[in-house]
Amino acid sequence: MTADRYSTLATQGAWVNLSTRAKWRLSGADRVRYLNGQVTNDVRTANSLTALYACVTNLKGKIEGDIFIHAAPDGESLLLDADTSLRESLGIRLERYIIADDAVLEDITDDWQLWHRISPPNGTENPPSAEGHYLTNEYRFHLPGYDVWLPNTSAPPSETWLSEAEAETLRILNRVPAYPHELNAETFPQEAGLESRAMSFTKGCYIGQEILSRIKTTGKMPRQLIAWTSETEQPHGEFLMNAEGKEVGQITSATWHPEKQTYVGLAYVRQAAADAGTWQTFSGQTVQAV
Repeated sequence: MTADRYSTLATQGAWVNLSTRAKWRLSGADRVRYLNGQVTNDVRTANSLTALYACVTNLKGKIEGDIFIHAAPDGESLLLDADTSLRESLGIRLERYIIADDAVLEDITDDWQLWHRISPPNGTENPPSAEGHYLTNEYRFHLPGYDVWLPNTSAPPSETWLSEAEAETLRILNRVPAYPHELNAETFPQEAGLESRAMSFTKGCYIGQEILSRIKTTGKMPRQLIAWTSETEQPHGEFLMNAEGKEVGQITSATWHPEKQTYVGLAYVRQAAADAGTWQTFSGQTVQAV
């Protein structure tokens, strides 16, 4: 992303095409109760105006996927979306425990476009209008914005939108963890900093809840996600070492900051080593927390 493009985005907002994301419709009288037992957030609060963010975890509390949930305007179903790579695995996972429940999970990935609008700072704009569309508010990039679900037969937004690479840069600049870089089967939601955004500790039981509640109580977890900066380019997967030369972390995402003219990214660092604030790569380059 160029500096001019970044400046335009900051003042005028932008569209992001998320249409390749996996999408499902969950219907049936037990849909809310069922899904509430599968994800980390309280599905009872899902509505048609604002998307609810949550993680799907395994019995060990590790992340199998992250999803956005909102109630369809007709009040008869929930709409879910997740990273495109999760279409098969997460679909199977979400359907696995539907046994005696009145709940039906339907893959609707190919039926809908999904667009996200990052709102300009002044927030004065009219959402697009299209027959049969859904509109929900969502902070996908930790910025004010909204999602638009459009039938695949509808015309996409007429304005230009961010390229996939530009959207990825924006994600990293705003410190948004994503599947599979920061969110995966090796990670607890709290390690990724998702406790306040994607978790409820009052809603009752769900798969993985016992372990995650223990982490909440003790505050202890193996790693934590940090944002970093470096004067030199750092590849994804680069290991980080402490002053004694011991491996304490690993870079998960990296990009160029078009405004600050430096390299930035995200990394996991062992909780005990996170306070150091500065680490070295195996090649002797410095990475500093921000």
